[in-house]
Order: sequence, then C-alpha cells, then structure tokens
Amino acid sequence: MKTIGLIGGMSWESTTSYYQLLNKQVRESLGKLHSAKLCLYSVDFNEIAELQHKGDWQATADILIHAAQSVEACGADFVLICTNTMHKVADEVASSISIPILHIADATARQLLNDGVTRVGLLATKFTMEQDFYKQRLIDNFGIDVFIPEAHERQKVHDIIYQELCHGKINDHSRQVYLEAIENLVINGAQAIILGCTEIGLLIQACHTNVPLYDTTEIHCKAATSAALK
Repeated sequence: MKTIGLIGGMSWESTTSYYQLLNKQVRESLGKLHSAKLCLYSVDFNEIAELQHKGDWQATADILIHAAQSVEACGADFVLICTNTMHKVADEVASSISIPILHIADATARQLLNDGVTRVGLLATKFTMEQDFYKQRLIDNFGIDVFIPEAHERQKVHDIIYQELCHGKINDHSRQVYLEAIENLVINGAQAIILGCTEIGLLIQACHTNVPLYDTTEIHCKAATSAALK
C-alpha cells in the first residue's frame, strides 16, 4: 500500500471527512483491520483564508509548498490538497516536490465523463466559481461545460462556506439557499452539480435533491484509495 500525503486543515471540518473516508475505503477494499497509510500536514486555516481574501495567492502557495515538502519528507508517495480552492496554486506546489499531486478537478472530471455528464453546475467558493483555475481545467482538458450561479447566489454560497460550514455549523435555511441555486443551475442546463468545496457535502447530500451530486471530497478520496492500492 502506498502512503497518501494530505495537506489539510482547510478547513479541518472537511479534513476529518478525508481521514474517515480514506480509512473506510481501504478497510472495505482489504478487509480485516486494514487502514490507510497517511501523512497529514494540517495548516492554520485562518492564515490561509485571510490571504485568500487579500488576493495574496503567492503567500498561500508558500504555505502549501512547505506542507507538501513536509509530507514528502515523511514518506508520502503522492499528495492530496484537501480543498478545491487551493488547487489554484497546485502547479506551484507540484513543481516544488518530486512526488505527484492527485488533482481534485481531474478526479471529478473523470467521474463525470464515466457517468456521461458533460454539462455540470458548480457550487464552491467565489474563488473557485469565478476564477479560471478550476472550471477552465474542466472545459479545456475534459470538454465539460460548466455553469455557475448568478452573482447574488455566488455570494451567498461563498458566505455560507466561510461563516458556517468551516465552523461546523449546519443550517436548514442555508441548505435551502443551496437547493435553490441547484434548481436554477439545472434550469440553465446542468445535468448534475459539482459540490466544489470540500465542506459542502456536510450540508447537501443526495437525500436532499433528485439532481445528481458529485461530492469532490468523496471522489478525491476514492481516487486516492485506488492509487494507493494499485
């Protein structure tokens, strides 16, 4: 079994999901008392979030580069950045280490194409929804059309992530805000919805809507488990 390096803490609420999912998937695959081999570097997310909102992405990259080099030094065979938004600096992080990064958008795109989905709605932080580092990767590398909510909905989705989900707060009203955004994305042509922030799966699950949901946390973990057990 290969050792998975995790760069987590963004937020630790979703990193907990990563830890649980990876160990559960390995146990289901191998049985007995098997669990995942993991090296976790957990950052202080307050530092990251402040830099994100200031637009100082180079400083965030420096933090993640140090984290990636640390998990490589600890024996990781490949790395997961346990957040969608910080894949904005994935290329810089990848160039600083000699082990590969398993990109969350690539894993999600492959799952979408395997399921025949080529038009998808994206719910995420404003950074992920509005900038090109994520959605353009889906468009250019995989031929997937990406729809995002209207501006006022994007702001609400973003605020709920940072003000509630990253604090472990699950609010029924906020869930309804997300469900309305999902409905509008489907009206505009989306066949399915990417839960493109690793916290969103804490709020929205398949039981809440008939629209197919692609939880990037779960997909990322499945891809990592597969890679670790090859």
